[in-house]
Amino acid sequence: MPSCSPDCCLLQAVEIVKVWSEDGAGKVVEIPADMTARDVCQLLVYKSHCLDDNAWTLVEHHPILGLERCLEDHELVVQVQASMSSDSKFLFRKNYAKYEFFRNPLNFFPEQMVAWCQESDGSIPQSQLLQNFLNSSSCPEIQGYLYVKEPGRKSWKKLYMFLRRSGLYYSTKGTSKEPRHLQLLSDLEDSNIFTIFTGRKLHNAPADYQFCIKPSKVRSDCKELKMLCAEDEQSRTCWMTAFRLLKYGMVLYQSYNVPQQRKSNLSPFSAPVRSVSENSLVAMDFSGRTGRVIDNPVEAQSAALEEGQTWRKRSQRMNVLGSPSPLHPSSLSTVIHRTQVWFHGRIMREEAHKMIIQQGQVDGLFLLRDSQSNPKAFVLTLCHHQKIKHFQILPCEEDGQVFFSLDDGATKFTDLIHLVEFYQLNRGVLPCKLKHPCTAVAL
Repeated sequence: MPSCSPDCCLLQAVEIVKVWSEDGAGKVVEIPADMTARDVCQLLVYKSHCLDDNAWTLVEHHPILGLERCLEDHELVVQVQASMSSDSKFLFRKNYAKYEFFRNPLNFFPEQMVAWCQESDGSIPQSQLLQNFLNSSSCPEIQGYLYVKEPGRKSWKKLYMFLRRSGLYYSTKGTSKEPRHLQLLSDLEDSNIFTIFTGRKLHNAPADYQFCIKPSKVRSDCKELKMLCAEDEQSRTCWMTAFRLLKYGMVLYQSYNVPQQRKSNLSPFSAPVRSVSENSLVAMDFSGRTGRVIDNPVEAQSAALEEGQTWRKRSQRMNVLGSPSPLHPSSLSTVIHRTQVWFHGRIMREEAHKMIIQQGQVDGLFLLRDSQSNPKAFVLTLCHHQKIKHFQILPCEEDGQVFFSLDDGATKFTDLIHLVEFYQLNRGVLPCKLKHPCTAVAL
């Protein structure tokens, strides 16, 4: 047989992958067979000129089945594509919750859902929870009620479930975990866990918090899917996060640590990353020769309000001095926010909810949009404790100048960019600071 030349072998090793953005545009990417999801994301970040904040993910999207999941950073994209049906596709999207459980594990694992296997005889301190998930010799267990869709029917059955390294089990007798009462529903090794995005009506689900376990080799057969439904968002997040941790363990932790290790040795596709921890932000007083940290919360709140007033005065001085731009500052303040990644224009409330859910539902995830009820107002959509809240931003006029306020005029801003910058540093009337902009990128 004729030998294969090096160039021929190189061509054979490259695969064509098409990735879609949220706006429906697609980009064809040629990648080698050994390229991971993380590497593809960095390539797309580089080509799209967007900030690499380690939250970008590839999403495996199945429109007919109504399923999607974020690929793990270490997964080989070509292998995943080989197991997908012809109607399925990859989406390029942010997911701020991808590794959030490493930073705030207590928010992801409610105490009542965590238990040891029978050998341990007792509960586990929450501080040791992640360590035990990552340690292959320990036996963490998630337990609780889930609704399971009965095969071939639209009815759901409520069962007590146990998630272990060996798989997901249900009890045939109440909450008993005796081996004779446990039945295996699905293993973890050859399966992946997906969110169901088609809504509860299609499957007649008892709640909105559906997810599904899909065998890796099954492409489009609904009969092979294990359809599940939790009673609230927190418990669904707990089941799905535990599934990932029990399946991949230390591999996830290593992927989480890679961005920190790459800071001194950036890859060709990465861009400098500027990341600020919310816990590292403190109130400062720079009125003297040297800055000092403001420890008194009352003084800190007063300083925050004073900063808001300073921004107002700065804009007023601009009005007096004039602007070199042909666009008047007051006119500029009404449109400048449209250049920002967190502003999404005239999207509906339901679309804002969908975007927040898709990008992780972590504390501080936010976007701004036009108000549907007041054409002159805007709405801040913010996630806190896995709940999505909406705050109206109203315009107000003072001395012929238009300002924007979240708190009925107590703190005013010349434009929405100033408002967002202020609430990124100060919680004010909000339940938490603005931390993660909910954004979409055009490929």
